[in-house]
Amino acid sequence: MLELNKDSFEPEVLQSSGKILVDYYGDGCVPCEALMPFVQNMSEKYGDKIKFAKLNTTKARRLAISQKILGLPVIAVYENGAKVEELVKDDATEANIEAMILRHV
Repeated sequence: MLELNKDSFEPEVLQSSGKILVDYYGDGCVPCEALMPFVQNMSEKYGDKIKFAKLNTTKARRLAISQKILGLPVIAVYENGAKVEELVKDDATEANIEAMILRHV
């Protein structure tokens, strides 16, 4: 799973062709930490079909705001640089995340 930062986000996500899942998380976000092992597992299961990445919004606040990430956790799918689907806060459950991945692989 690729660890993004404010410098790598644009080339890896916004200028990327194909699909990429971005796990937005923040320092001290308990639901984010709880989801991380599951998302990591999904990256091992589906990583050959969709690129997986994560971004710590605590270290990239302006970038998160520019992507309209206003609450955490957020799991978003981008296709050819455009956000096509996202799960926010309570909707970001393991079942919903896997269902979203399956819609995009």
